[in-house]
Amino acid sequence: MGDVEVHALQGVSFSVDRGEFLSIMGASGSGKSTLMNIIGCLDVPTEGRYFLDGRDVSRLRADQLADIRKYTIGFVFQGFNLLSRMSALENVELPMVYNGFSSRERKERAMEALKVVGLEDRAFHQPQQLSGGQQQRVAIARALANDAPLILADEPTGNLDTHTSVEVMSLFSRLNSEKGRTIIMVTHEADIAKFGNRAVTFRDGQIINDEKVVS
Repeated sequence: MGDVEVHALQGVSFSVDRGEFLSIMGASGSGKSTLMNIIGCLDVPTEGRYFLDGRDVSRLRADQLADIRKYTIGFVFQGFNLLSRMSALENVELPMVYNGFSSRERKERAMEALKVVGLEDRAFHQPQQLSGGQQQRVAIARALANDAPLILADEPTGNLDTHTSVEVMSLFSRLNSEKGRTIIMVTHEADIAKFGNRAVTFRDGQIINDEKVVS
């Protein structure tokens, strides 16, 4: 920032096991977003190393990072990020357009993903015809469409009411426990963090707490 060097993360070191459900907590400006951008291969660290499934991805080229994002990571955002003129089914198909799937295979996989989140009967509805919780479930289905083993969720309940938040988090829990998806979620809500099995708390770019979650 001008002549001032800001260390968004400082000496952060931790690992996430396959099949884990990790909640990342911390106040605004604590480094959560920077960390998620690095984990999601949207950004690279200026120093240090990041290994994903045993591969050092911290120094890969942009095209190699793009391939990891396409095949390995599913993203779920606070704002849903659905295209308003497309149906739920078409929104879920989108990531597969860039992965070389045929039209028929895209539709089959997208419908299967909608079934997983309980929205197969809303497949041809546009986002404005869906509730906030349904839109977020469509976004989760989109993250599942490529069968990515890792799901990154950034404040997935930030725009939802309490009841709908619990429904969406219960879905994440099932995806983790029944489907074996590794989930890393950013949240500032302690009640939401408890749906994970481990919570890491950040402050000023550093980890101040790393503990198992007791249900």
